[in-house]
Amino acid sequence: MADGRTRTNWTRTPLIVSFADNPRFNETYGFAGNSGHVNLEGQLLRDPASTARTVYVFMHPTSVLHLLPMPTALADAGLDVLCAASRYPRNDTALIFEKVAIDLGKWIAHARDDLGYEKVILVGWSGGGSLSLFYQAQAENPDITHTPAGDPVDLTAAGLRPADGVIFIAAHLSRAETMTEWLDPSVIDELDPDRRDPELDIYAPDCPHQPPYDAAFVARFRAAQVARNRRITAWVQETLERLRAIDSPEQERAFVVHRTMCDVRWLDPAIDPSDRRPGWTYMGDPRAVNVGPVGLARYTTLRSWLSQWSYDLSNAKGPMNAAKVRRTPVLQIENTADEAVPSTHNPAIRDALATPDKEYVSLKGATHYYLGQPELLARCIDTVIDWSRRKGLLEA
Repeated sequence: MADGRTRTNWTRTPLIVSFADNPRFNETYGFAGNSGHVNLEGQLLRDPASTARTVYVFMHPTSVLHLLPMPTALADAGLDVLCAASRYPRNDTALIFEKVAIDLGKWIAHARDDLGYEKVILVGWSGGGSLSLFYQAQAENPDITHTPAGDPVDLTAAGLRPADGVIFIAAHLSRAETMTEWLDPSVIDELDPDRRDPELDIYAPDCPHQPPYDAAFVARFRAAQVARNRRITAWVQETLERLRAIDSPEQERAFVVHRTMCDVRWLDPAIDPSDRRPGWTYMGDPRAVNVGPVGLARYTTLRSWLSQWSYDLSNAKGPMNAAKVRRTPVLQIENTADEAVPSTHNPAIRDALATPDKEYVSLKGATHYYLGQPELLARCIDTVIDWSRRKGLLEA
C-alpha cells in the first residue's frame, strides 16, 4: 500500500439474507426469489481476528463485486468489507430499482443487527453510485410508494436505515441517464435496427458528419438520443396498459433494445475532455459493443425499462437523488481516465449534493478498474481511510 502497510490475511465468508416477498409474478431467475422469499447472497471480506466496528458495504444493482480490485484492496488494508448482491445478480432483465433499494436496506440492517457493526459506510462504485444516492435519499426522507409502472413498492414503510457515510467512486450519473447518452439515435425502427437515419449514424463510414463535430450537430445528436428513449418509454406504457386491460396470464413482456453504445464523445475527445483512451470504452470498441449481444438495456422488460432505463421516469437518477441527500457525509472520488464514466458526470453529482459535508478528490490517470495501476489504487484506498478517520467513521 502507499503508506507502507502490509497486506492483511483476510478470508471470505459467504452470507445469505432471506426475507418474505410475494411478487405478483416471477421476476427473478433461479432461487433468488423462491417460495415467497427473496434470497440474497453476499461475501464478507475480513481478517478472522478483526474487531472492527465499521464495515464498508458495496452493492451494484446487478453485478457482484467481491472479485473487483476496489473491495479486495480495502480488505488488504485491513478493513471489513461486505460485498452484497441484490436479488438480480448478473441479470438485470427484470430489475426494479425500488426493490434493489429494499435489498440494500436488508443488507445494512443485517450488518448492524446480525454482524454487530456500529458504523456502515456505503460505497457506490460504478453503477452502485447512483444506487447509493437513491438508497440514502430514501433512507433520509422516504417518499416513494410505487414504481414508475404504478406497482406498489412502498419505500416509506420499508424501514430503510441511513448509512453513516457514502463514498461515490468511479460512478456515473445513473443507468437511465448514462444509457441515454449512449443510445444510438440513428435507429428509427425498434424492430429493424438496420433502418437508420444516415445523418445520425456516426459509426457509418459515409456519415456526412465526421469529427470534430460542431456544436449544432452535437446538440441535435443529444436531442435525438433523448427522443428515442422517450419513444421507447411511450411504447412501454402503451403496452402495459393494453396488457392490464385484457384478461390474460401475460402480465409482463420482454423486448430487445438495439444499439446502445453510441456516443460522439468517443469519436471526438474534444467534446468531453479527459484522460481516457480515445475511441474506447470499458467494454471495448464502441462500434462492436453497439451491435453486440451484451450492452446496457439490451434485453429488458416493460416494468424494468421504466424503473431502470427511462430518462424521464426512473426514480434512481443521480443528481435528483444527490439533491435529497442532506445530512450524510459524502466522499466523491473521480478517476480522470475512467472509460465508463464521462468527465461531466462527477461534477454534476458534486454540484447537486445537498449535504454540506462533501469532499471531492480527482485521481489523475486512474481508470475504471485500476487495472495495472497499483499506485493509483493505493492512493484511492488511502483517501478512503483518511476520510473515514477524519469523519469519525473508522477507528485510528
